[in-house]
Amino acid sequence: MFSSIFGSGEKPSAPEQPSTGKTSLLDRLKRGIQKTRAGLVDRIEDTLSGRKEIDADLLEELEHTLISADIGVRTAAEILERIRQRVDRHMVNDAAELKNLIREQLLEVLQASERPIPQSLEPPTVIMVVGVNGVGKTTTIGKLSGLFRSQGRSVLLCAADTFRAAAIEQLEIWGQRTGVDVIRQGPGSDPSAVLFDALQSAKSRKVDYVIVDTAGRLHTKANLMLELDKMKRTAARVIPDAPHEVLLVMDATTGQNGLEQARRFTEASGVTGIALTKLDGTAKGGVVVAIVRELNLPIRYIGVGEQAADLLPFDAECFIDSLFT
Repeated sequence: MFSSIFGSGEKPSAPEQPSTGKTSLLDRLKRGIQKTRAGLVDRIEDTLSGRKEIDADLLEELEHTLISADIGVRTAAEILERIRQRVDRHMVNDAAELKNLIREQLLEVLQASERPIPQSLEPPTVIMVVGVNGVGKTTTIGKLSGLFRSQGRSVLLCAADTFRAAAIEQLEIWGQRTGVDVIRQGPGSDPSAVLFDALQSAKSRKVDYVIVDTAGRLHTKANLMLELDKMKRTAARVIPDAPHEVLLVMDATTGQNGLEQARRFTEASGVTGIALTKLDGTAKGGVVVAIVRELNLPIRYIGVGEQAADLLPFDAECFIDSLFT
């Protein structure tokens, strides 16, 4: 089937984006996760306010606060058990110290799964973006292409969600906004054929990144999961070791409800990293910790707003700092 390239033709200058230096990132994170801070840290502070003695009631209240922020029952229990052990050994005597202990434990959990973003030795690096319907895959891809462009990288988008004509159109709009070309075919085309064309084009142009949009699917749909496998095999035939990243997009507002679905999806599609969207819209941003702990996968990017620049690279230390300072 005929493939076509949609985009701006001549490359405009990279879209303006605020600096993602640590200071700027911290400021933007603080603004983006205010609801989570209110639901977690402010409640921890309220619980500890005026308390000196560390007793069973206090620890139980803290555990409830962590669970309410969607950190997860198992993770909350593990954190409180470590604190109890320190209390029993008289390593902690003042309730005021507990906030810093919780902070340390949360940071440890997040850092335990951190690993570098895979890169191809020779361009392009191929990122396949997967997830269920409605989590914001196509929007995340558009924002990610803008982020890469702001870093001086070249990007090609692959419209392999051929089930929804609107998805192709939406990707083209993002391509126009960010100055990135889109490889597409008509609705109903074979996604693997679109991917093949995109990778061949990217190789000839020596593009840094190919970002692949895929159709929303549930892990229970065996035929759609098989289609993902076919796409991965196609990618590997064109570019050894591709896809280098399989990025699962999750909606933070679903909290714990989305975690089991994500776990099954991860098992079925070989996910290597998470992009968490709509973090600004929930007080239960502790799900970041639950995802890392339960899925043993790194958070790569977080969405903290609707603007193109509101997709931020995830940094565990910066995220915890933005909550607790």
